[in-house]
Amino acid sequence: MKTIYYADDDILEIRLSDAPIVKETSQGWNINLSFDAGGNLVELVILEAREAGLLPALLDTRKAA
Repeated sequence: MKTIYYADDDILEIRLSDAPIVKETSQGWNINLSFDAGGNLVELVILEAREAGLLPALLDTRKAA
């Protein structure tokens, strides 16, 4: 599992596996889920994560492209 927080955009990305993403869905306006070919959750992306209080204790911070 890998967690990256993009501070400038307040986006939290939680990557659960390195499997290729084949399907993406939204759960509300600020949560996006990505799945592999077997239907397993690969990635979770949360917009406005700091505002929602969903930040982990240790962060790998990067700037979004």
